[in-house]
Amino acid sequence: MNTALRHVWISVVALFILVFGALSYIQFFAAKDLSSNPLNTRQLYKNFDLARGAILVDGKPIAESVASDDQFDYQRTYADPKLYSHLTGFYSLTYGANMLEGVMDDELTGQSDSQFYNRMVNLLTGQQDEGASVELTIDPKLQKTAYDLIPDGQQGTIIVSEPKTGNILAMVSKPSYNTNLLAVHSGAKASANMAELLKTPGLSPNINPAIGHLIAPGSSFKILDLVAGLESGKYNLQDEYDNPESMLLPGTNTPLPNFVEGICSNKPRAKLSFIVGQSCNTPFVAMSQAVGQDALRDVTERFGFGQPLAIPLRVTPSEFPTDMSPDELGLASIGQFNVKATPLQMNMVAMGIANDGVIMKPNLIKQVTAPDLSVLSQPKPEEFSTATSKDVANDVTELMRSPLKGGTAYTANIPGLDIAAKTGTAQIGKTGKVNSWITGFAPADDPQVAVTMVIEKTDYATGHNLTSPNLKKILEAVFNK
Repeated sequence: MNTALRHVWISVVALFILVFGALSYIQFFAAKDLSSNPLNTRQLYKNFDLARGAILVDGKPIAESVASDDQFDYQRTYADPKLYSHLTGFYSLTYGANMLEGVMDDELTGQSDSQFYNRMVNLLTGQQDEGASVELTIDPKLQKTAYDLIPDGQQGTIIVSEPKTGNILAMVSKPSYNTNLLAVHSGAKASANMAELLKTPGLSPNINPAIGHLIAPGSSFKILDLVAGLESGKYNLQDEYDNPESMLLPGTNTPLPNFVEGICSNKPRAKLSFIVGQSCNTPFVAMSQAVGQDALRDVTERFGFGQPLAIPLRVTPSEFPTDMSPDELGLASIGQFNVKATPLQMNMVAMGIANDGVIMKPNLIKQVTAPDLSVLSQPKPEEFSTATSKDVANDVTELMRSPLKGGTAYTANIPGLDIAAKTGTAQIGKTGKVNSWITGFAPADDPQVAVTMVIEKTDYATGHNLTSPNLKKILEAVFNK
């Protein structure tokens, strides 16, 4: 009898431990996976009755949960939605959460590891969990200035960052959209709104063009050629190099002209300062053959091509082709063929040159704050890579001054402000359209900001008139010129 009772007692204790362990596991360890499971509609509906944390810019909410009088306690609302839609994304009962609403979901719902203690206290006291606020590094005035510089109906992106910290001060793209249209609680209305949004050419609510569009960088890529050429020891700032008006792509009968809108033909031989200032093509094709694709690829990878990156939004890796023939390498050297870069990637190129060859990891998050105003996290500047040496970066900086001195970026010149920049025009097949770029930094001798702008799928004249002049306007706004 005693043996039987002992067995029953042991079994009851074992079952109690098993049940308690299972509950503890579900409550604390598996909660995150269960909550994020797309099949868990019960959790999704429950979350819409919670006070989700705000996304802030300069202390003011650009996304917040407000009391609602429909079937849910709260409605997610967005202030200046078109200005910030590609950053905040949306929080939707129908389409889920994307962009910062998605990647910062744990913090915004109070489920992050840093909020574990608060959840324990709430469990014991019976209080409801509250989400943390996420404040961005964005400067609201600069964000508005950049957004307004891209004409409505035009596809384009502008990024402004701090080379010394990696903090992103502005990141805007057009076309944009009203995130409130997808945050509605009615599934039918959200679906109808999404269908209408998708009619906008060039718009996908699930893609931030600044980090998700892979675009041929054109001659802005020549910055990386210069790094490879200078590192090889075969090029310097003092010597002159062949600058033919046209040349055959290596191994072919296909002619490649110099930049036809410039004055490259004035100097059959020239220093790099003239070649960079006028964005001549033929010397860079020759440079690519001299340094080789392995050396050039190594440079691109050091600057971020092909590398994983989260800011914390996931960035699509930029692409530099492999196993190219000599003619393909020649086209790649002027940012064509299959070279593809995001606007953020070319901003990182500018940041690396500006910061003595060291690229700081781009970052959008200033701090995460608990409901009691305690700071849960505050990202510190972090090195992404040492892309090149200080000497090479300084030489490239000197060469990037040339486009402002009567070169392809002369309309960006601001008296009294030392600016370094490189323009780019990438032809889009035989469409007659181009991607028009500019990327640079200022002041060149002590860089405070790096600016990148791309206008996609436009004609040359429109792109040319929007890039350099708008770089000037952004820098005037930054430095109150």
